[in-house]
Amino acid sequence: MLRRGSIELAIYRWGEPRAGRPALLLSHGTGFCGPVWRSVAEAFASEFVAYAIDRRGHGASSKPADAYHFADFAQDIAGIIDELQLEGAYAVGHSAGATDLLLAAAQRPRAFRCIFAMEPTVMNQTAPKQRPLLQATREERLRRVARRRAVFPSFEQLFEDYRARPAFRDWQPELLQAYVRYGFEQQPDGSVSLRCAPQLEQAMLAHIFAAMDGTYRGDASGLPFGLLSQVRCPTCVATTEGSQPIFKEMAEEARQSLPDATAHHFAGVGHSVVQVKPDTVVLATRRFWAERAAER
Repeated sequence: MLRRGSIELAIYRWGEPRAGRPALLLSHGTGFCGPVWRSVAEAFASEFVAYAIDRRGHGASSKPADAYHFADFAQDIAGIIDELQLEGAYAVGHSAGATDLLLAAAQRPRAFRCIFAMEPTVMNQTAPKQRPLLQATREERLRRVARRRAVFPSFEQLFEDYRARPAFRDWQPELLQAYVRYGFEQQPDGSVSLRCAPQLEQAMLAHIFAAMDGTYRGDASGLPFGLLSQVRCPTCVATTEGSQPIFKEMAEEARQSLPDATAHHFAGVGHSVVQVKPDTVVLATRRFWAERAAER
């Protein structure tokens, strides 16, 4: 557990720190938790010290009532970089977790050697696109989150319930088990409850949806997305075939904003590619790193 001011961040590690062994930092998307990276982390653990975090509001990390702006999450990553003394590390991020890494990389230019960013949530701050359809549906989407079931009688029943849901049906069973184990906690009466409670996810998604429909105005620190032009490490921005068009659009905005960015596309899979086809993520990441190393 890492403490940063009033925030505690849970960190999971695979592989032993050794001289000359690079670090790998993994950052999950909204609503998930660090251990959903387990398959990816284990694949790299013989070569890297792999760290996965529970982003604020998730898993075992602190859960403030508010403070879920993009800049808040990015500052958490910057704190982890400082605490672990990361320099020349590698990073892989998914969705809003990828955005965290990119914004932190702009603030800590020596931290990362390469970043593999899967469908980051980014808007063009200099020419924001107004998307009335998304604006019209945003409140209903937030209401659906508020109605999400958060308590189940047992871990076993929770697993069976989630395994039957379309959004989780294609997940690798061991990664769904990891999400159930670390994304929920057992209560004194034996029931289990969602750690990223619906009201917390609402607070996070409100900012993400605002970025999606082009209305995000940032927090007191100002609009954060202009920082992407200051990211100096090579970045691969990936999209997936089955995700919603908005994710592809935001990924392209991220790619155009980054000084040194390439693109990758995952065919035959949707937004949760990390949990559905982790081996494909490992292969694409290795290929990206190898290509950039060959250019040096």
